[in-house]
Amino acid sequence: MKLKNIILAIAIFFATTTSFAMSSKNVMGVVNFMSCLTDSKYGKNEQDQLENIKKQWTQLIEQTDKDLKDINSKLEDEDYIGGLSPQAIEELSLKQKTLSEDIMKYQNQLYQILNQANYFFMQKMSNNISVASEKIAEKKNLDIVLNKEACFYTNSKLDITSLVIKEMDINFDKETAQNEKEKSEKVASNIPENIDNETKSKK
Repeated sequence: MKLKNIILAIAIFFATTTSFAMSSKNVMGVVNFMSCLTDSKYGKNEQDQLENIKKQWTQLIEQTDKDLKDINSKLEDEDYIGGLSPQAIEELSLKQKTLSEDIMKYQNQLYQILNQANYFFMQKMSNNISVASEKIAEKKNLDIVLNKEACFYTNSKLDITSLVIKEMDINFDKETAQNEKEKSEKVASNIPENIDNETKSKK
């Protein structure tokens, strides 16, 4: 009798679980986080800014390294050194030390800046993806949206990444347009004041 009860309980459990899973098929969505980073306008814009920062600092490091190599070659040239005064040699050695320290300093600063920028980038993108996901969830009556990377397996029918990216792009365009409008209004508001000042100065 007890065995029958156990079998019945197990059957009820699996039936309930299966029923819940079937009813939950249309209330869940998954988003590929990395695709949102690489394919959305928000992601591309942020990555361009990171690349610009990296490029500027890399150019500074490369120029400093070039200057250092030039001094190193001079200090290794006996004929060149032989024509310098002790004071000039000391100044050249001091400059060599300074440039070496500058390179290390710039490299450390670049590392810290990129780490900090990447941290804020991920935070900002997470927020943008979250806002877009919520909007899509409302449209499709979804109860939950998960990061695809947190799942071992998902049915492709649950993937709403393309919809989320599209929504993110719409939000990006709106935000960009608003920023441009505010910038234009700020410039326009300063024009009368500047003209008035110029008129007064002429008088």
